[in-house]
Amino acid sequence: MGAEEAQHPPNSDKEFEEITKETSNQVEYSWPPTIRFDVPPARTYHFSHQFRTPSNPNNFLKGIKWSPDGSCFLTSAEDNTFRVFPLPDYGADYDGNACSFAADTAADSYTANLVVNGGESIYDFCWYPYMSASDPVTCVFASTTRDHPIHLWDATSGELRCTYRAYDAMDEITAAFSISFNPAGTKIFSGYNKSLRVFDIHRPGRDFLHHSTVQGNKEGQSQVQFSKDGNYLYTGGRKDPYILCWDIRKTVDIVYKLYRSSENTNQRIMFDVDPLGQHLGTGGQDGLVHIYNLQTGQWVSSFQAALDTVNGFSFHPYLPMAAASSGHRRFETLDDSPKDLSLSGDENCASIWSFPSVSMADDAGDIDL
Repeated sequence: MGAEEAQHPPNSDKEFEEITKETSNQVEYSWPPTIRFDVPPARTYHFSHQFRTPSNPNNFLKGIKWSPDGSCFLTSAEDNTFRVFPLPDYGADYDGNACSFAADTAADSYTANLVVNGGESIYDFCWYPYMSASDPVTCVFASTTRDHPIHLWDATSGELRCTYRAYDAMDEITAAFSISFNPAGTKIFSGYNKSLRVFDIHRPGRDFLHHSTVQGNKEGQSQVQFSKDGNYLYTGGRKDPYILCWDIRKTVDIVYKLYRSSENTNQRIMFDVDPLGQHLGTGGQDGLVHIYNLQTGQWVSSFQAALDTVNGFSFHPYLPMAAASSGHRRFETLDDSPKDLSLSGDENCASIWSFPSVSMADDAGDIDL
């Protein structure tokens, strides 16, 4: 996938199988793992200090996503930067002890191995679906930022691979609010104001297909995700306290609602579905991550992931782990009273959580999930 042309990765399935085999030699688990949500997860890794600088103490995280091969995760922050963190060898079994929150973590677990400046405020980002650390050609992610075209970044060097540009009626570049690759990894679907544009990744530039997302004065939906089988659609908007489940085979009524605390924040709160497609995890402004059973729509469990808004939550693609990011913008008040606007290490942070899985349990057959 060079500067002017993208290539579909050969043997991506074979490479993925090799990665999972290497990991299976370190710890026993089923693929995908059947995660136990009845036991609180343990916070395995924690990151906060590298997101704060003396010149920008109010910087905060805006999202987090695992790479498709599970070798690393990507964060976005208010300082307009992306950071790529590798995942160390996962060899230690879960000991059943959930970590407690301290006033501030003494130091980060480790530092990011790549920092990319997005230039402007970050709207959205996504990994190339066939990304594999063993094939540098596929190690890319796409991003959209304010007043910029869609960028495709090299996740190993930080170099800009190519751009995809859309223009408004004044022939000026307009930014996408959301982006996503299609499952085949050949197209980039991007959401704009009242429209959807589809770019061919093999043809960087200004060529795209245009689709309107409104009828009359009706507005479109701002945040969506499909179920693993493709039969259900989960939608959630800003300041909407519910994630709605829709059956795309019969869209007259919603199937159920999943609550999350988000009615008093402008943050985009991301949610994710586990690798088996049985549970959904979502953060909220209360600092909790809620887990829901997608078969019934019932609440399963929750755990305290941060002391501030949890705006990002992402399940690992094949390990019983998840990543969470937190933080929100602080505003100065008009009164003269002094106020500390900086966020602590448990407010603005990224954390990796390890869940126990059925394969780790002594009596897996007796566990009711």
